Amino acid sequence: MPIDFDVEPEFQTQIDWVEKFTKEEIEPLDNFLRAPKTKQGESLDKDSWNAIRAHIDNLKQQVKDQGLWGFHLGPELGGPGYGQVKLCLLNEKLGRTRMGPTLFGCQAPDTGNMELIAHNGTEEQKKKYMEPLLSGEKHSAYSMTEPHAGEPGEFICSAVRDGDEWVLNGEKWFTSNGAAADFLIVMAITSPEKELLERASMFIVDRDTPGVEIIRNVHSLGTPLKENYNVTSGGGHAYIRYNNARVPAANLLGNEGSGFVGSQTRLSGGRVHHAMRAVGVCTKALDMMCERALSRKAKGTLLSELQMVQQDIADSYIQLKQFRLHVLYTAWLIDKTKSYTREIRKEIASIKITAAKVNHDIIYRAIHLHGALGMSNETPLGEMWMSAPQMGIMDGTTEVHKSNLTKLLLRDYDGCTDLFPTYHLPKLIEQAQDKFDKVIGDYLAG
Repeated sequence: MPIDFDVEPEFQTQIDWVEKFTKEEIEPLDNFLRAPKTKQGESLDKDSWNAIRAHIDNLKQQVKDQGLWGFHLGPELGGPGYGQVKLCLLNEKLGRTRMGPTLFGCQAPDTGNMELIAHNGTEEQKKKYMEPLLSGEKHSAYSMTEPHAGEPGEFICSAVRDGDEWVLNGEKWFTSNGAAADFLIVMAITSPEKELLERASMFIVDRDTPGVEIIRNVHSLGTPLKENYNVTSGGGHAYIRYNNARVPAANLLGNEGSGFVGSQTRLSGGRVHHAMRAVGVCTKALDMMCERALSRKAKGTLLSELQMVQQDIADSYIQLKQFRLHVLYTAWLIDKTKSYTREIRKEIASIKITAAKVNHDIIYRAIHLHGALGMSNETPLGEMWMSAPQMGIMDGTTEVHKSNLTKLLLRDYDGCTDLFPTYHLPKLIEQAQDKFDKVIGDYLAG
């Protein structure tokens, strides 16, 4: 199969539109929302905020007019049905922005939850919960990690059947968007005596269900601690207690006991999209490095002429290109096989591991090159740096993925039972001598 790095002209036109839309509309919106005040320094009143919301709705409509709303979805769900490669190329552009995914209807955690309900939900669940997510009328959260553990084998939040209801008890930690969600998808243990992959089930829980308590709305690094106690604000990662929360039996998502397996629907594809958005973030950091190097002098010499700076820029470019190609190769494999085979799981684990390191390395170099300005909150670098550690933790830690990757790799190898390994040169030379003794003998005999 020939290798071709081009895309169809029609899709390239869409990529170009997204890039232009990002620069002219989304990035200005991002910058305004960082400090939402008038130029005279006045806070926005209710009418002003209504104007901003109307503007955002208009931007969403422009995206819909281009046929790009919910571009991660298949045609059966109202999306364009792009493969993973095309999704990656679009996510790369949106990765440079904060509001981009929201304006395109592909923001986390809603995207993964749409896929969960699409693959595992009943027709009633799709109508009640998935369709409002698709249209942007509702928002959701995924409630899985627990305060004492992020590893499924240690989960204790439980769901017990009681007639036509399930009763949930336990705590969940770092439920992103949980405080502002209309509903939550909760992973709970339903059969603790069974094998690990059959212990848990997923439930759709309306946010206003009695017994659902937001203990704190936890924020990430750099946010004042006092914000954690504002449990009605949007954003953040909710610390939730389920205290005898009753949900209808009809809200079981998928089969009982299929929670852990079903959850991979949202995680595998999501890791690829996260990786490509990381490419967009790192590309932006590299752009900033290059501008800084050509603008700033030290002892009368442009930073761009200093070898250590040149090394940092070159290393960043090489790292970024290698990572980008690996992500696209992984996406291509998924498009080719239409499944998540062992071979593909190896690549997904690999790019998840690399995403954390590439983010860390390139963003740190960019901060370092900017000196005091890089350490300030007056460039996007601070926000980018705060998100870098998340890449090594969310959707499975780097260490877990390295362990899984190694196990998958070693399945293709066998150990050697001899005293010396198969690549031991004296052994190989002896085998080669046997082969060529025959070659020489045949030649002389002929």
